[in-house]
Amino acid sequence: MPKAIWNDVVVAESDHCETVEGNCYFPPNSLHKEFFRSSRTTSICSWKGEARYYTLEINGKQNPDSAWYYPEPKAEAQNIKGYVAFWKGVKVEQ
Repeated sequence: MPKAIWNDVVVAESDHCETVEGNCYFPPNSLHKEFFRSSRTTSICSWKGEARYYTLEINGKQNPDSAWYYPEPKAEAQNIKGYVAFWKGVKVEQ
C-alpha cells in the first residue's frame, strides 16, 4: 500500500492512488488530516489547472507547501480532483 512519510510519520496511505507525471496522488480520505495546514500558495499547471498547497506540521516542525492538490482540475485531470501529492522531502513508499 503506498504511504507518504515525513519526519518518520505516515501522513497518508491508500491502495487507491493515481499516478500522474511520476507523482503519486493520494485520495482525500487517505490523509491523516491532523498533520495538514492550509497554505495560501497556489500554482498553475497548463493542463491540470490551479493547484493549492498544504504545509505539513508534525511535532512542532513544519514543511511548508510540501503537499499539493487540484480542487477544480481541468477536464483532462478529473481523475485527481482533490487528490494530494507530495514533495520537499516527503517520502512516498510503494
